[in-house]
Amino acid sequence: MRKLPPLNAVRAFESAARHLSFTRAGEELNVTHGAISRQIRALEAWLGVVLFRRLNRRVELTDAGQRYLSEIGVALDRISMASQALRDRDAARILRVNSIPTFTMRWLIPRLSTFQMRFPRVEVRLTTSTDDIEDLPDHFDVIIRGGPEIHAGFRSGRFLDESRFPVCSPALLERVPLRAPSDLRLHTLLHSDTLPSVWPSWLVLAGVPNLRPAHALTFEHFYLSIQAAIDGLGVAMGPSALITEDLEEGRLVAPFPDLALSVRSYYWYCCPARNLGDEVVQAFCAWLEEPRPQRHANVNTLSASRNEGNAA
Repeated sequence: MRKLPPLNAVRAFESAARHLSFTRAGEELNVTHGAISRQIRALEAWLGVVLFRRLNRRVELTDAGQRYLSEIGVALDRISMASQALRDRDAARILRVNSIPTFTMRWLIPRLSTFQMRFPRVEVRLTTSTDDIEDLPDHFDVIIRGGPEIHAGFRSGRFLDESRFPVCSPALLERVPLRAPSDLRLHTLLHSDTLPSVWPSWLVLAGVPNLRPAHALTFEHFYLSIQAAIDGLGVAMGPSALITEDLEEGRLVAPFPDLALSVRSYYWYCCPARNLGDEVVQAFCAWLEEPRPQRHANVNTLSASRNEGNAA
């Protein structure tokens, strides 16, 4: 049998010793000043020592009280942490992920359910931005950008490649066929503010650098131009990694699959070095790296020099 003092009295002593005030200890423990005083007198009687010197309108710890506080404080902290760990054993773990907008909408969100089913106690909190990693707040567990992304203090990994080529809705192609790149002069080209040079680069690749389309529409984000193409508003530049299902299910078609702009960018995850031992972070990054079938391997890529991955 352990010989323990009255635990309520121990709590009262520890609070009063931290504050050097019976009144503030009472406020912290939601009891009166007199109750704190009685608890401490009971503890002093049990211990057989004086813990406080009662002075005019204040108290001081005696040497014995100071020694007792140094031991009791650590013990109460350990009890608190052990108790909280048991209370939180079934609580969801929050994983904070910051990713670029188009990738998040077109790739990450549609696949995220597979991660959630595998790790049901992990709550993924997604935010999107195109800010440089150095400009982000430090509370993110995983950051996804176009790469290469190598940063001091981070562990980085490449997990997805892409190329880009024109795409449009089948209905649009039926109304105004695209037999050669020069036929784009009869169409509306859909642009993105975040990737302003992707169309000019492709037109150079296709041998029609000076082509003037019938119309042009510019959207704030890449994913908006893709949705506009699905809705038949014009022809967009489609990132291969993010339109796989649209091509498979016939929402989009690629009139020039052999003229694909290969970019020197890939999708990378970056994790702060402090998270290297975090099992949940490791599991999420491993999930990103899992091989997935290449459904449109017939698209041949030709090289171009621009790196535009960060803006997607």
